[in-house]
Amino acid sequence: MDKYFPDGDKTDGGTVVGYSAAQTLVQVLKQCGDDLTRARVMKQAAAITDLHLGMLLPSILVNTGPADFAPIEQMQMMRFDGKTWELFGPVMGGTPGGT
Repeated sequence: MDKYFPDGDKTDGGTVVGYSAAQTLVQVLKQCGDDLTRARVMKQAAAITDLHLGMLLPSILVNTGPADFAPIEQMQMMRFDGKTWELFGPVMGGTPGGT
């Protein structure tokens, strides 16, 4: 962010959402290849499999399907120890590695 968006607010969650949306769009466009019609983009947006985004925990994956437009269906609990956030417990929700 310091390099590409130095005026950006690092505490603004919208920045994380925007970056993640852009990474997802890049994947969709790669899946489209040279066919960038609306129909192809929409079809590929509904066919994302096991995409890891840089701002998500390593075990959280993005998956969509023809009838499943909720791209993130997993989470992992965290607790604040007075200094930092610590992960605990398993990844919950969704089906790891698939929709």
